[in-house]
Amino acid sequence: MNADFWIWTILIVVVSGGVVIDLATLRGRVALREALIWTGIWTALGVGFTAVMWGWRGSTSANEYLTGYILERSLSFDNVFVFAVIFAYFAVPPELQTRALMWGVIGALVLRGVFIVIGSELLESFAWMIFVFGGFLVVTGVRLAFSDEETADPSKNIALRLFRRVVPVSSSYAGNAMTVIKRGRRVATPMVAVLLVIATTDVVFAIDSIPAIFAVTDDAFIVFAANAFAIMGLRALYFVLADVMDRFHYLKYGLAAILVIVGVKMITEDIIHISPWAVLLTVAVIVGGAMLISLLATRRQPEKAHEESAV
Repeated sequence: MNADFWIWTILIVVVSGGVVIDLATLRGRVALREALIWTGIWTALGVGFTAVMWGWRGSTSANEYLTGYILERSLSFDNVFVFAVIFAYFAVPPELQTRALMWGVIGALVLRGVFIVIGSELLESFAWMIFVFGGFLVVTGVRLAFSDEETADPSKNIALRLFRRVVPVSSSYAGNAMTVIKRGRRVATPMVAVLLVIATTDVVFAIDSIPAIFAVTDDAFIVFAANAFAIMGLRALYFVLADVMDRFHYLKYGLAAILVIVGVKMITEDIIHISPWAVLLTVAVIVGGAMLISLLATRRQPEKAHEESAV
């Protein structure tokens, strides 16, 4: 067996072990302190893998990995916000949200793995696919910038509409149960609908994010590693941001700008070479700036809400 086989095997074992630990640590209602600790741990693990890449493959691969990780981690913020919309729409109880997020994380990892394989094969077989991916990212970024909140409305999900037409759904949750007996027949609980919407959402995010990282590197190992480490800890990140999501009004514009920039980079790669370090710095500045501006613009919201509740 060649070295690549063992390298991939080790990475998959590490990622699988990380997912198991992630799923075993956060259960039921999650306190902010616990979520912060685990977010820090998973972020440190993801960034720390850069040192492994540096020692194994050198500075160029390490830079590509770190850039890809930061890029995918930034785009995962959008996942978190949409998950919040889904939970609010279905009125998912806090103690059940961790289970729904568990399947969201697993689905995201599997789908990204599939799309990485497909993307790698397409780019290797058809050189012109780089322009298709780049154009897709530019269009996606523009659409995101001009989208409104209704874009993430689960009621418009086609899969959910079809599901409701053919499957009877109960009006209330039954713990972690997927089905219950109502009036002598078995019906699905709302949790099935929640997982269906999360699964279809994972597909959309995988289609958006995988072409983006191919703008940084075409190395399938780096692409998968960056995606895997970015997705791990997504559940903890959700609970960190749960109470402040409504304050990041300008983050979507930052993410839109990133998609457009990496799309243009892919299209113009043969004309203008942009180093991964430049991409890394650009992503960090745009995302950090968008978050800072959002927090500054909404800094009086908590005070205003407190004053209104006191009246």
